[in-house]
Amino acid sequence: MKIQDLLQKNAMILSLKATNKADAISEMVQKLVDTGYVTDFETFKSGILAREALTTTGLGEGIAMPHSKNAAVKEAVVLFAKKDGGLDYESLDGQPTDLFFMIAAPDGANDTHLAALAELSKYLMKDSFADLLRATTTPEQVLATFDEAEAATVEAAVTAINTGEDFVVAVTACTTGIAHTYMAEEALKKQAKVLGVAIKVETNGASGVGNKLTADDIKQAKGVIIAADKAVEMDRFDGKPLILKPVAAGIREPENLIKEALSGNLPTYKATGQAQENATEEKLSIGKAFYKHLMSGVSSMLPFVIGGGIAIAIAFLIDNAMGVPKDQLSNLGSYHELAAIFKQLGGAAFGFMLPILAGYIAYSIAEKPGLVAGFVAGAIASNGLAFGKVPFASGGEQTLALSGVPSGFLGALVGGFLAGGVIIVLKKGFANVPRSLSGIVSILVYPVLGVLITGFLMLFVNIPMAAINSGLTGFLNSLSGANAILLGALLGGMMAIDMGGPFNKTAYVFGTGTLAATVASGGSVVMAAVMAGGMVPPLAVFVATLLFKDKFTKEEQNSGLTNIVMGLSFITEGAIPFGAADPARAIPSFILGSAVTGGLVGALGIKLMAPHGGIFVIALTSNPVMYLVAVAIGAVISGLVFGALRKAK
Repeated sequence: MKIQDLLQKNAMILSLKATNKADAISEMVQKLVDTGYVTDFETFKSGILAREALTTTGLGEGIAMPHSKNAAVKEAVVLFAKKDGGLDYESLDGQPTDLFFMIAAPDGANDTHLAALAELSKYLMKDSFADLLRATTTPEQVLATFDEAEAATVEAAVTAINTGEDFVVAVTACTTGIAHTYMAEEALKKQAKVLGVAIKVETNGASGVGNKLTADDIKQAKGVIIAADKAVEMDRFDGKPLILKPVAAGIREPENLIKEALSGNLPTYKATGQAQENATEEKLSIGKAFYKHLMSGVSSMLPFVIGGGIAIAIAFLIDNAMGVPKDQLSNLGSYHELAAIFKQLGGAAFGFMLPILAGYIAYSIAEKPGLVAGFVAGAIASNGLAFGKVPFASGGEQTLALSGVPSGFLGALVGGFLAGGVIIVLKKGFANVPRSLSGIVSILVYPVLGVLITGFLMLFVNIPMAAINSGLTGFLNSLSGANAILLGALLGGMMAIDMGGPFNKTAYVFGTGTLAATVASGGSVVMAAVMAGGMVPPLAVFVATLLFKDKFTKEEQNSGLTNIVMGLSFITEGAIPFGAADPARAIPSFILGSAVTGGLVGALGIKLMAPHGGIFVIALTSNPVMYLVAVAIGAVISGLVFGALRKAK
């Protein structure tokens, strides 16, 4: 997402008349109504005020980001406003606020608000960027300021090419495409500036590819850095020195990556059509390879889970609000016509979930030939296909036949790896065919044999995976008391161990895997514990930097303010810089608070029907108030412990 696409010239106020917070909010909301982006003043203003009642969106340093995902919003937009001299917006640092970004997102906008928050945070973290905005006097200058900041890296690359300076290119990508992707981009660009190296970074984010590398960029670069947890387009780097690392390395060790890319000691990447293979991490351990391929499937699956899950959740909310007779409770979520429409739409999106998961796991392993076999494996896991015994209609002995046995999330996961493996074996078997026949092999042999072999093997996978999946679902549904507390604490703590790494993603994948079986019954306690635990670390950073200012630099305190937005949005990665800088004190503190929060959610039996969104989907929990209390308790515990352990600056 480009924030410039949401910043509209007719929705800017370059000289606010208001002198206090309430009037400023009213003036900005009225501007959105006058320009047609919001259809109802009171409805949207109520959403903004409800968000402010939770905690102020005045982040400090003169910046505020009031926001609401609201039924009165006709079209997603970010209103920019300035107030000369500032006004009292009840900012977290107690200072006047003079720059305002009011984010308005429609109800069905999924992650638009999250992407806008992440994108704005990326710009506002840049040195002197806020001061440049303060100096603008026209809407055109505001947009130009964002455009110039975006173009700065490209300009540096052109300069490097013309002057012969060191120039590298990079690609960053994480599973959700919201936080890690852009944090790695910023870390690489900042370190390149320190080293005097020109760099251009392509982001493979939630809203698509940003700052895409051109053929000329790649040609001129002395080295290529891939910091990604999912498959990215690789064949274009054929013949270039290339280093492949997880996206976390782009955040934590950008200096090492840049120096390695320029060292001249990297192996040359050879395009083989097999994704990310011929790089410095060519010999991946089994664990790392499993994680990389799994994350490729999960990142592609997430939009379907989020879109479908929230649509189904809205169906339940509609029926709850409109009322359903007691004798019709079995039809909750589809009793009223409007609810039924939402449920049908959500069900359609959910129907793609398992084929997409398996398909893109296979794609990560075997590139495009793996897609069709993977999709078929996922469809079989979703709909069921297996050997089983059925009786004759006339009675008598049973006979072996095909019957439907859905194996769910686990079956799709195994099927994706199985499909990828089948295609890899086929590629090796047909590696020596004449070049004249290679096209026939790709377009005919791989799809046909891949589908047939994978489909046949899935007959034997579905039955055991279905049994495991059924047993796991039954166990989760029966959780109560100490078991629910223990599981909630374990998953909550895992979310804080590496804040976006393998432990975090394992817990998250486990949580999303429980949604399909539980969304019809009000949601998943497991998913609720996972999201709550993941919200704690960034909020703990905010608490620590607020209460222990003598132990943090001014820059860290500013980052702490940004973390409150990250935490409330369920972007755990916001706490990574603090965890990386002081792991011995930060990470145990984060784990403690997240585990407490997860345990509280489990103890209270709070359910969640959405896999992402943080505070924006709080209405989709079974107990919003206690859910927020659980998150707040964990954040305060972590923040106090982290602050107490931290050494004074």
